[in-house]
Amino acid sequence: MRKSITGSLLSLLLTGCAVGPNYRRPAVAVPDEARGQAGSVESVSVADRAWWELFEDERLRQLVEEALRSGYDVRIAAFRVEEARANAGIARSPFFPQIDYSARFSRSRQSGAAFGISSIPPVNLHDVNLGLSWEIDLWGRIRRSSEAALAQYLASEEARRGVLLSLVSEVATAYFQLRLLDAQLEIARRTMTTFQETFDLFNRRLEGGLASALETSSAEASLANVAAQVPLYENQIVAEENALSLLLGRNPGPIARGAALREQVIPPEVPPGLPSDLLQRRPDLRQSEQELVAANAQVGVAMANFFPTISLTAAFGGVSPEVSNLFTAGKTWSIAAGLVGPLFQGLRLKNQYDARLAQWEQSKAQYEQAVTSAFGEVSSAIVANQKLAEAEAQQARTVSAYQTAVRLSNDRYLAGLASYLDVLQAEQQLYPAEQSWAQLRFQRLANFVQLYKALGGGWTIQDPAWARPALDSSAPKTAAAPRP
Repeated sequence: MRKSITGSLLSLLLTGCAVGPNYRRPAVAVPDEARGQAGSVESVSVADRAWWELFEDERLRQLVEEALRSGYDVRIAAFRVEEARANAGIARSPFFPQIDYSARFSRSRQSGAAFGISSIPPVNLHDVNLGLSWEIDLWGRIRRSSEAALAQYLASEEARRGVLLSLVSEVATAYFQLRLLDAQLEIARRTMTTFQETFDLFNRRLEGGLASALETSSAEASLANVAAQVPLYENQIVAEENALSLLLGRNPGPIARGAALREQVIPPEVPPGLPSDLLQRRPDLRQSEQELVAANAQVGVAMANFFPTISLTAAFGGVSPEVSNLFTAGKTWSIAAGLVGPLFQGLRLKNQYDARLAQWEQSKAQYEQAVTSAFGEVSSAIVANQKLAEAEAQQARTVSAYQTAVRLSNDRYLAGLASYLDVLQAEQQLYPAEQSWAQLRFQRLANFVQLYKALGGGWTIQDPAWARPALDSSAPKTAAAPRP
């Protein structure tokens, strides 16, 4: 009979189905190519390359490695994964029988007056029990709960990968911003030196009666205007270094520099790959889909709550005045099976199901929104990469033209064919042109990093630490871009 009961239970467990919908990825409209993509669409993407293959600046590589190793966001994300893993284990534990134990000792004495005697000797009682309980997951409630917890665990792992990619992007962008401020400070100081020389010249000529007060005042105003920018850039540099130090997980302090802004290399071609591959490459989309899987499983849990719960319980132990007789003369045991199901809940179960279904619809809409947003981010970054390159080239022409104008105006002044106001005017036009070029150069670098992030860069990296392998010092370096 015991074999028959055991066989029936195993049959129920094997044939029992999990109620609720099985997950299927929602259909999303995927464009054939990214908007603004030039040339033919190929499966090769810059996102297939590791981050250390993109940055030529060794100092930047070291900063990214430090951030990935010691950054606060990385550490927080790692512990969130551990929390989700533990929660998944908790959700899976009801699959197995739950065994507990209890032990109790008591000493008591009853009054003998009721029995017509003076007293009754004290009685010692030892009570030891092992208990077993097991819910038979006939309707899949536990399976769906475990499925939801596992999906949340996988979502946290994708979130961790998203943190790694975001941290690489933030460190690189902050470093390029720092190099931009360095370049702007260098331009300001160089221009201030030039304007100082011009002012000193005009001031000496004014004292000798060879220059007008208008020329001297104009030179002084230009000097003061540029000089006012120097402390502002110095202040911004300190603030940017402190912000970068936070990303690195270290106290505020100076940041070592590598290549100058003009020497930072941008690949001439940045292939985006197939738009459909974004669903596999981007960690935020993979995270959103896992959250959708979890919401789908919760619908199954809510549906399983309509069905009865079947459980088995067993107990084995002993009760005896003497410890030696606990499992001999005092042995006790029990086996029971129970069924508990809802009869009237005041629509609580129905409302729970409706709530879980609404949450699934929200997660589905959020996933579709994230996918559409990803296509837009890639398109914007691709177009920006092209247009910023064109704008930088034109601004480089502007800087070159103003540099020629400064040289020619100096030659004309020395030849007595023009006043020094012409020189001063050319220098005044060169300064903002150089600053604009530096800003455009930074925007190109920052947009390149953003495009790499938007494409899900580094998605093939399997190492949880994202640490780069040892670099080959003999590997050829890409030539630095010439300064306009």
